[in-house]
Amino acid sequence: MALKKFSSEKYNEKTLTSFFVRVGLSIVFLYAGTAAVLDPLSWVGFIPSWVRAIIPPAIFLPLHAVMDMTLGLWLLSGWKRFYAGLVASLALLSIIVFNLGALDIIFRDIALFFSAVAMMALHWQEVKKR
Repeated sequence: MALKKFSSEKYNEKTLTSFFVRVGLSIVFLYAGTAAVLDPLSWVGFIPSWVRAIIPPAIFLPLHAVMDMTLGLWLLSGWKRFYAGLVASLALLSIIVFNLGALDIIFRDIALFFSAVAMMALHWQEVKKR
């Protein structure tokens, strides 16, 4: 009886699934942003050469790190979950597309991309209601 009441109230499978996906994605973005600030030399090599030709790494990397950390906090907050998933999926898709030559490294980003897409699917109804 207590288990049925628990699952029928605020915490159901969708809520818990969303929470775990959001936490997992937020950890990735928070780590990447923090690590890029603390050890930028280890992250400069991941900036595509065409981006480095437009924006100096000393400017791009801190901006990208702030974006990563902001996205990580947004995902963790649970606010506008569909849109947070959309931004996360676009960020991950851009990493995948612009680094296809480094498949040994980005194969993880493919799984993370689909996690962000799953989050969007979980929260699609929230957008449709508006």
